[in-house]
Amino acid sequence: MHECEITKGVEGYEACDVMDVSRRSFVGSLLGMGSLLMGVIIGAPLSRFVLYPVFAKSTACGWSEVGDVSEFDKSDGPVSKTIALPQRDGWREAVSTQSIYVNRTAGGQFQILSAICPHLGCSVAWHPSQAKFICPCHGGQFSADGGHISGPPPRSLDNLKAQVKEGKLQVQFEYFRTNVPKQELLS
Repeated sequence: MHECEITKGVEGYEACDVMDVSRRSFVGSLLGMGSLLMGVIIGAPLSRFVLYPVFAKSTACGWSEVGDVSEFDKSDGPVSKTIALPQRDGWREAVSTQSIYVNRTAGGQFQILSAICPHLGCSVAWHPSQAKFICPCHGGQFSADGGHISGPPPRSLDNLKAQVKEGKLQVQFEYFRTNVPKQELLS
């Protein structure tokens, strides 16, 4: 039983002020606050680690190396090349490959064409004997510069950005929406 000093409170109510703190409750309070502090210290980095993929931005594909410029000097038509596309998304880093065609224009400039058919996304192939690209899925045909000749594709092959840096040809690969008449970049 606790002893209590009875005082007259506001409006005539009696109040009992008790201040009973034992050693056991004081130590229990200290342990509770210490546990809470340790939970915050450990939990903050752990929650940041777990939630990192949610808040991290994925890295877009940058410039991929195609090969030496001298490789394409003596070509008499589009040259098929496979490029690596590294992409980081959260903790995962994936490297995919994509086929492209390197062609020289009449002015000697590089023209890089995506090998993805703009109809339904099949891979087109260059047929040197016929001097045109042919899509094996639905028979779409394209000229050496990627222009649409015949078949169901709604537009020409997609041109990609290219640059020459230190004697190496580089390309910036982008994916475009299929089966639409104008080139629309996918994010």
